[in-house]
Amino acid sequence: MTNFATIEQQFKDFVLADADTSMALGATDHLGQLGDPSLAAAKTRDEAAKTLLQQLQSAETEGFDQQLDLDLMQRYLQQALFFDDLQQHGQPQRRRAPGGVDGISAGIFQLFVNDERPAEQRLDNILSRLLQAPHYLAVEAEVITQPIARWRDIELDQGAGIADLLATIVDWAAAETYPQLGALKSAVIACNTALDSYLADLAGRDAKTNFAIGEEKVCQLLALRNIQQSPAQLAAMAATFMAETKALLAELTVKLNRKYQLAETTTEAELHEYLNQRFAATLKDGRLDSILDHYTDQISDINDFVSDRQLFALPEQQQMKILQTPGFLEPVIPAGAMWPPLALRPGSKTSLVYLTLKEDQLAEHTALGIPVMMIHEGIPGHHLQFATAAQHPSFIRRIFSANEHAEGWTTMLEDYMLDVGYIADDLVDEVRFIAKREMSRLVARVGIDLYFMTANKDYLNVGLDLDFDSDDVFVNAAKLLKEATGFTDGRVQAELNWYSTEQSYPLSYLTGNRLVWQLKQDIQQANRKELNSNELDRAFHKVYLQSGCMPVENLRLVFNELGYL
Repeated sequence: MTNFATIEQQFKDFVLADADTSMALGATDHLGQLGDPSLAAAKTRDEAAKTLLQQLQSAETEGFDQQLDLDLMQRYLQQALFFDDLQQHGQPQRRRAPGGVDGISAGIFQLFVNDERPAEQRLDNILSRLLQAPHYLAVEAEVITQPIARWRDIELDQGAGIADLLATIVDWAAAETYPQLGALKSAVIACNTALDSYLADLAGRDAKTNFAIGEEKVCQLLALRNIQQSPAQLAAMAATFMAETKALLAELTVKLNRKYQLAETTTEAELHEYLNQRFAATLKDGRLDSILDHYTDQISDINDFVSDRQLFALPEQQQMKILQTPGFLEPVIPAGAMWPPLALRPGSKTSLVYLTLKEDQLAEHTALGIPVMMIHEGIPGHHLQFATAAQHPSFIRRIFSANEHAEGWTTMLEDYMLDVGYIADDLVDEVRFIAKREMSRLVARVGIDLYFMTANKDYLNVGLDLDFDSDDVFVNAAKLLKEATGFTDGRVQAELNWYSTEQSYPLSYLTGNRLVWQLKQDIQQANRKELNSNELDRAFHKVYLQSGCMPVENLRLVFNELGYL
């Protein structure tokens, strides 16, 4: 049997051997190196993962924490192997999902916006990556056969923004008087030429429309993620939540219609539009990017509120940057998203919050919605969660991806922060109305995610009494999402883009929300440490954050081990 320290190091070596993963985690071994998109490289990784998994299953552990870490390492490998083995139309899903644009741009973008080293060192790494890009794209083109049509279109949309990104990097290099500016310009030209050829080839390929993986595979995936509910149970949970949310929204609609002297017949959607207009964030000097200032101001207000009440422990070395979403990421970031701190980078834990700003989507940015967005993405939401987890001594608990753990935490906070008084009494009903309208998207996500994965229209029946009679899954999904949320058409389509590519991630929001609230309620009901409500809240937050990243069901075991259950 292998001792735990040895197996943990072997696992770490395996994870960081992949250039893309290493870069994304903030390690420094592959800063100037693109990943290898070939099928041969994937086969080699799979063989190594299977060997390591066998060793993990016979490793020696001492105590609860090591056993928990061992389980997480096993799940990490099993999930990776699941997706590598997943089939679409008789071929590995990898051959249906183009990834060349992200493969060449993700690391370059990170080096550009999220690296504190001197500019010349970063530009050297970018130049190295650009020189490898034409070969990378050629290999990617060989891997892809007949792509899934929607995934191909996303790739084409993202690819259209890369030239602007690279032009910005050339301008930056010129301003920094980069010694190899000429070589960088030549590499950019070669990359753009190769990218144009890659995209043109991709656009001309025959494509598949169906991308369902089937009920059996969905059940396997849920089990690997330690989500113990079946698809049918998740759908029922979504319908119940929708009924509860609709009832609350109906009450708030009556109350707010009276407050603003609107007609009694004013619908939720009409009230939502009225509030968006009344509380629209103002542009400074007509500049669209001045919206970012409203978010930055909100960060300061939330931090002061949290600190004054000592609701959450804030790490000393942490910060957030608010940025406008670059063009090449807009197809997959419909409104906003947060890039968490790089788990392995030493020093200050920095998150990047991207906001998609478009003239036709200004209604998404209001004095009512901005606080909820920053609670979710910043402190005490994702940023605080991952900035804390990134300091955990366990490697696996810093890097493990458990979406229902992350999204359950943040969506729980959207209610909690209103409950504890962050929003003034004279606006709390308005903010809760907007937040609950937004929360309706979580129900739609469950139904659409299950529908996309299984092709079973029944999963779209989440309590909105709609007919889904189209043969196009995206038409049916758009109908549900539009009705549930009132999103603009542009945002609906962007949401569906990433729903389709991130199998089982969209359903994790509501699933996590329900699991986290249930966990908290169970701890409150047990109250084995006989704490008052404020003390119990602080204890719950502390354990949740400082335990690191893991499925909620694993976290329940942590609370049990610590005597809270």
